[in-house]
Amino acid sequence: MAQFLGLGITHYPLLAVTDEHMADLLRWTLTDPGIPEPEKDPANWPELMRREWAGDGGTAAAAGHRKELRAGLARTREALDEFQPDVVLVWGDDQYENFREEVVPPFCVLAYGETEVDPFSLMFNRGAPNAWGLPEDTTFTLHGDADGARRLANDLLGDGFDVAYSYQKRENGHFPHAIANTQLFLDYDNAGREFPYKILPITVNCYGQHAIVRHGGMARFAEITDERLDPVGPTPARCFALGASVARALAKTDKRVALVASSSWSHAFLNDKDWHLRPDTPADRRLYDAFTRRDWDVWTATTGKEVVDAGQHEMLNWFCLAGAMHELDLPLSWSEFVTTDVFNSNKCFAIFGEAGAPDQL
Repeated sequence: MAQFLGLGITHYPLLAVTDEHMADLLRWTLTDPGIPEPEKDPANWPELMRREWAGDGGTAAAAGHRKELRAGLARTREALDEFQPDVVLVWGDDQYENFREEVVPPFCVLAYGETEVDPFSLMFNRGAPNAWGLPEDTTFTLHGDADGARRLANDLLGDGFDVAYSYQKRENGHFPHAIANTQLFLDYDNAGREFPYKILPITVNCYGQHAIVRHGGMARFAEITDERLDPVGPTPARCFALGASVARALAKTDKRVALVASSSWSHAFLNDKDWHLRPDTPADRRLYDAFTRRDWDVWTATTGKEVVDAGQHEMLNWFCLAGAMHELDLPLSWSEFVTTDVFNSNKCFAIFGEAGAPDQL
């Protein structure tokens, strides 16, 4: 009989660089000529944003943000080690990396074996010193579960869920950083090089209408005034259903399975209504409140348009996790919600099914 652990983490790329560079995305945004000058003036920013930016462009606040994120990652890794999984299934977005103009599948099971990953050449990180002081060409091995992935794809198709599958990544393409950074951050002290568990990735087309036209999300306002949008991505409800189908398929095995949602919540660079300057914290708070109450009706009633309007594109990975947790009826043992205005995205950590009494949330 299968046993399960549920985890939610962030794969925030700028956690991999030094404090001086953790606000680089906001610095880049502030050079966008399409943003009105009053919006760029710190005097007009919310109090949290002014406090984080301070007089040093966010460098001092970056140390505190890193400390919070590392604490959340350490707690989830501790739960993972206590559980000792046979496989770690990760839902993560492909951000114009493995899947581009040739094909953009809504969901894809990556049936890969041993994969050499180059974490410091991934998007957002190039040119900035990494937090470990390692050579830029440092790599680590991601241990895949090719056989398990093939069986899972077969079971999902048999359950009426028409997923794609892939046996190798696109030539010269980046391995999806959502998956790579999951290993990098869960093995933070070793820069991902000593992670002992097999990873079974499922990519989710979180970027939908912006997958190709914005090359996975990054765009200046002058470039998005006359966009030819791509077809939409899968709906939140469909992602929830995928999570449930994955849970049903794996419940038939005798495996110890950790199910992981890998992403931050709303992203500043996707939040058009706030000029790409900060995440949509009120929208995140609404879903987090329902999340801690396990009020999945609120989640499944959320529309794709609501997700996109809030810049919550990557949260579709969390909708997959939520569907699995609902299907398995796993209790939420612990969760932490980390807010920020300067460091691009709010982050959430969660543990479902951990042994012992749940903490007060």
